[in-house]
Amino acid sequence: MTLGFKTRITDLLDIQHPILCGGMMHLADATYVAAVVNAGAMGFISALTFLDPVQLRDEIQKCRDLVGNKSFGVNLYISPRDDANNRLENLLSVVRDEQVAVVETAGGNPGQIVPFMKEAGIIVIHKVPAVRFALSAERAGVDAIILIGAECGGHPGYMMVGSMVQGAEGPQKLSIPVVLGGGIGHGSQLTAALAMGCEGVLMGTRMLVSEEIWAHRDYKKRIIEGNGLDSLVVQTTIKNHHRVLHNETSEAVMELERQGIKDYESFSHLLSGTLAREAYASGDTSQGLLDYGQSACFANEIEPVQQIISRFIDQAFSAAERLPAVLR
Repeated sequence: MTLGFKTRITDLLDIQHPILCGGMMHLADATYVAAVVNAGAMGFISALTFLDPVQLRDEIQKCRDLVGNKSFGVNLYISPRDDANNRLENLLSVVRDEQVAVVETAGGNPGQIVPFMKEAGIIVIHKVPAVRFALSAERAGVDAIILIGAECGGHPGYMMVGSMVQGAEGPQKLSIPVVLGGGIGHGSQLTAALAMGCEGVLMGTRMLVSEEIWAHRDYKKRIIEGNGLDSLVVQTTIKNHHRVLHNETSEAVMELERQGIKDYESFSHLLSGTLAREAYASGDTSQGLLDYGQSACFANEIEPVQQIISRFIDQAFSAAERLPAVLR
């Protein structure tokens, strides 16, 4: 008999394992997402990676060819700056027309997107950095919540609440399924999250060393060399907290912050996604704001997604098997 975990998330998404691999700007393409889905988890193509709707449509169709009849998702980042959402609006119709099974929304309030998605029968999972935002998203009608802790790469929110607190508080206050993210990279954390009442976990940084990620091997080797502590949280003065790899670009942002500069335009040349994409392509990790969380300590070699997921599940079961010995 093959053992597995059955939760509200595995039922909602019709997946084998209660594991989500979140959208990663520039990196979460069809090849990577299909590998995640074929390994029994759920992955999300990052919509804003693609410059126009036609490119996104092609990527969705490519992923569909790679996964067959399995479901996969698309990540939709809602910027807190209204002027930055124009391109996103042009991509929403593609997601709906292509009948994508599920979307992972993040950033701003998803209230305006939810009805548009629900009319098309698309599941909406919203990612937030604090329970107070999760409650608002639940009222807006999302189907599930991803709660991320301060350990995560990317945007942990200005409250900087840790994953252990999020994982215990969220299920107590929300009626919809809760997935825990932030610093997740070892299977024992899945067991712990389920014990706290969560329905699954989200991984991001841990997956950066996947063979299916298109980034340069030198970039992946830098992740392996790190321990997760070599990160900085920048953009705090403009309340857009961003945990990234400690490099020349993040140091330059920190220097502007030390000078008390708060207007976005002064930072814009450093925050450009172009620098990050160039770093992924060239392997030169000295430039660009490169999302990088503390779970990098678990990323010890470049290997296929299937191998990462399988080991993660084995670790989760090993942790579960330990519990009877410590229960009285």
